[in-house]
Amino acid sequence: MRSALEGDQEAFAELVYTYQDSVYNLCYRMLSERTEAEDAAQETFLKAFLNLQRYDPSRSFKTWLLSIASNHCIDRLRRRRMVWLSIDEPTPQLTLASDEPEPEETIIGNQRSEAVQELINSLSPEYRAAVVLRYWYEYSYTEIADILDTTESAIKSRLFRARQMLADRLNEQSAPGSMTALLENA
Repeated sequence: MRSALEGDQEAFAELVYTYQDSVYNLCYRMLSERTEAEDAAQETFLKAFLNLQRYDPSRSFKTWLLSIASNHCIDRLRRRRMVWLSIDEPTPQLTLASDEPEPEETIIGNQRSEAVQELINSLSPEYRAAVVLRYWYEYSYTEIADILDTTESAIKSRLFRARQMLADRLNEQSAPGSMTALLENA
């Protein structure tokens, strides 16, 4: 990190290599679209590089970097004018090997994942960021508050409200054949 702060581009390239998966995963969970997540991850690293002088070495670099990524994704989500549906999701590869899941299990798992992602996508960007950071990355309330530049109590409140909204949406869809039935039967 010190070398990167002194302008060593190779040192910064090492930081990119180290944190690229974490940044991309956060962007993908927030944006739900692969190419947009790739673009957002690249823009995150560019912003980080251009603003290295603003980095506070007393903070975790990963926290600072994910803060840039989550804020960038929130801005992108706010700029969206329409709901994007991903048609790029890969078709599951069905094989008959004994160590592979059965085709039906693969399809049910994919449907469950899509249903959960659809529910998360229905949240506002601020709530979505808190949910992703808490339940995918398992960050503490304090770490999430640092990343999203807010208070710990605000994060607890966002997570409570987000869980309530998700529960309400699941209850609304509780008819047979709905997302709830899919999740319960899977």
